[in-house]
Amino acid sequence: MAYDILIGKLTPKQKDELIVELIQKLDQKEHALKKADCQPAPEKTDRYNSKQFDCLAVTQVQVYPFKDSPSLGHVKALASVVLNDQLNIRGLRVMDGENGLFVGFPSDPFYRGEDFKSVVFPITKQLREHIENCVLEKFQYEMEAMDEEN
Repeated sequence: MAYDILIGKLTPKQKDELIVELIQKLDQKEHALKKADCQPAPEKTDRYNSKQFDCLAVTQVQVYPFKDSPSLGHVKALASVVLNDQLNIRGLRVMDGENGLFVGFPSDPFYRGEDFKSVVFPITKQLREHIENCVLEKFQYEMEAMDEEN
């Protein structure tokens, strides 16, 4: 049945049939998703792919290091990551803290509080460590490349 955007042209019986058809299609998609379960990223991804993560793996990392400047404070670079070739997270910050380098996640610029409120953040410790390791590894690589240029 072709979906008629102008619902007013459908009879009540046609509307009911359309609703039943849509529900059946949604059930089929839901069943297919449950059946597929959550698989690791495809093999074509580069060295950031890790089999130890059930669903999310970093497949691409971009790091933009800054030259040392006192006005930047503890921020050493900006970064973005792509997860499973499907989700891009921008606005990551490589920070120099009391315990060394770490990755800060994007925060809400409109939040009015003493602390920062992250917009995107990993819930599990494993994913946080995976993202942080990938970003910091790429940061070290970029810094070495900058040193070689100078």
